[in-house]
Amino acid sequence: MFICLFGVTNLMSQTPVADKAGYIVKVGDMAPDFEMTLTDGTKVKLSSLRGKVVMLQFTASWCGVCRKEMPYIESDIWQKHKDNKQFALYGIDRDEPLERVKAFAKQTKITYPLGLDPGADIFALYAERNAGITRNVLVGRDGRIVMMTRLYNEDEFKALCSKIDELLKD
Repeated sequence: MFICLFGVTNLMSQTPVADKAGYIVKVGDMAPDFEMTLTDGTKVKLSSLRGKVVMLQFTASWCGVCRKEMPYIESDIWQKHKDNKQFALYGIDRDEPLERVKAFAKQTKITYPLGLDPGADIFALYAERNAGITRNVLVGRDGRIVMMTRLYNEDEFKALCSKIDELLKD
């Protein structure tokens, strides 16, 4: 009995340790569940998307790298897969008001859905709250994290696109 209690205590006192990119989750983990409100008022809960390949893109209007990456996400991922019922893509805007997020989407000419993340609470489920963005998390049909990226790197982005294609073949 003492060993059981000791084990539980240790588990409960552990705080997630961030990797060098600031992630507190890792490939193979169940993606932390959350609910967010999209810019059109629709609510989306990650766990309701089980059975689909889901890409989460953490972004913000003030992020220069995000602005660089988003047109590629729009053209190389969203336009290619938006009609596939087995795929979902959501940009998650870090702690900005609705009107700013809508203006950001218009400026970057993206058409994929953007969700609001007041207080960066969704972001903090995946990475240290003060860690930087842009970052992408790819979630498999079973709800487990399959791939994570940080910043915009052309080779890494190509690998992300290939991984999405591969997962959608299954």
